[in-house]
Amino acid sequence: MLELQRNHQKRLQTWPAPLRMELQIGVASGEVVEVDGDCYGDAVNLASRLSDLAGPGQIWATESVIDQLQGGEARHRSLGPINIRGKNEMPVVHRIDWQDEVTEFLTMPATLAVSSRTADSSFGQIELAWLDVRSMFRATDLPIHLGRVDEAQFVVNDPRVSRLHARIEARQGSCVLVDISTYGTWVRFHGTAGASGEIALRRDECVLHGSGEIGLGAPLSDFSAPTISFNTTGGNVLLARRESR
Repeated sequence: MLELQRNHQKRLQTWPAPLRMELQIGVASGEVVEVDGDCYGDAVNLASRLSDLAGPGQIWATESVIDQLQGGEARHRSLGPINIRGKNEMPVVHRIDWQDEVTEFLTMPATLAVSSRTADSSFGQIELAWLDVRSMFRATDLPIHLGRVDEAQFVVNDPRVSRLHARIEARQGSCVLVDISTYGTWVRFHGTAGASGEIALRRDECVLHGSGEIGLGAPLSDFSAPTISFNTTGGNVLLARRESR
């Protein structure tokens, strides 16, 4: 799978831009039945659903696949439980990083404090709003996904938004936003002194506190960016860089 993506990326560089098509790969393990050259089974259906949800150039795999990988064979990160159409239970899904070098960073304005301390108070709930869509999620409702497909608990229908773009989860008393997208996520907080600078997330995360905006697929400085307003109750006011694995 990894070599398939790498070789395909090399081929894409030689193709005209209008003809370039990224691979979206889903992988699941389980019993497969072959009939007249076609494959059937729950694992086949699940892999197909994952390929639909994965972003361009991404590989998504179930936890059972990850468990079979040898140590160090592939870098990966958990996307958490994901709602899959046709499945009663939400399987835990991982994204496999196939690039030879994967850069994970969190860009922060200097005026924002950085801390690795845990939360001092408990996150209660978060309200999300986009255009005329408004939803409230309690800590017990999390994790949820933001994205442009029906499997996301909060849907933003914009071509710049990945199928499953970001995840919001409750962790150690805080509300954490995790970017799992192709093009990135931007966050801006409101405060007594006005709005803060933008935080750019690339496969990274930050703690949501108070109120502000989340830009999906484009910086908030772009007035046309699909922008979600958020408001939280409870939780802390710290930002934390995720430790590299």
